[in-house]
Amino acid sequence: MDIEQFYEKDPRRRASDESEFGREWHDADGVRYEISWVNDTGELYSMSEPSGSIISDGLGDENLVPMPSKMVVVEVLGKIASPDAVQQVLAGWPDAMNGPDSLAWVRERVAAGPAGSGAPSVPVPPGELPEQLPGARS
Repeated sequence: MDIEQFYEKDPRRRASDESEFGREWHDADGVRYEISWVNDTGELYSMSEPSGSIISDGLGDENLVPMPSKMVVVEVLGKIASPDAVQQVLAGWPDAMNGPDSLAWVRERVAAGPAGSGAPSVPVPPGELPEQLPGARS
C-alpha cells in the first residue's frame, strides 16, 4: 500500500509517535527501506521509496525530483506490544542494517519476538494483512 493509504486505514497511525530504526535497510534486490514502529498501534513497518529522477537545471546544478506519495510503498512487518519489546526485537539494528538483504534480518527478528518476554511479536504474513493492496511488496 502507499504511505497515504497506510495512514488513512487507521487514524491512530497519523497521530501517533513513531520510532525510527534506520533508513538504509536493503532487500535482496538492493531496494532501500526505512523501518519504523508506530507507538499507538504497535506496528513495525518498512517503507520503500524509489529514487526520484535527477534533472539538470542547465547551469551545472542537478536536482532530485521527489517521487509522488503513491510511489512510497509501506509493508507492515508485524505488531510488537511495547517500546521495550521493539527495542529488544531490534537489538543490534545499527550494525545489521548495513548487511546485505538486511530487511530479511528484520523479518527474522520480528518472527522470533522479544527474548524471554513470553509475548512474541506477531509477524504479518505477506498477503494476509487486510490493508495490503495490490502492488505492495511482499
